[in-house]
Amino acid sequence: MSNKPKVAFICVHNSCRSQIAEALGKHCASDVFESYSAGTETKPKINQDAVRLMKELYGIDMETTQHSKLLDEIPPVDIVITMGCNVECPYLPSKHREDWGLDDPTGKSDVEFKKVISTIETKIKELKDRLKS
Repeated sequence: MSNKPKVAFICVHNSCRSQIAEALGKHCASDVFESYSAGTETKPKINQDAVRLMKELYGIDMETTQHSKLLDEIPPVDIVITMGCNVECPYLPSKHREDWGLDDPTGKSDVEFKKVISTIETKIKELKDRLKS
């Protein structure tokens, strides 16, 4: 049994930003917290640009380790992080909640995607440092 806090990265569609955050959370911070992602609606597959760029940048194949899932498919969590979907953002009970206010890069250039991925990585590392202290 792990006593590590569970962090849920959520947005309406669990296909892009929240999936990237789950992957980077596992990649950069699995020693400090457990990462999950979910949404109020699912997509048949993870955003293909996100999948391709995560492979290119980190060697992570999100399609083998993750899939789009609904909020009731993840365990109860300690921390909820919304990706920046404002009012429609799904609600999950948690001890702590914050919004990262990220723009959805879906349909945009690789440059825009990489900016979002890099911002998510920075925020994951900041969260890891906060939870360690």
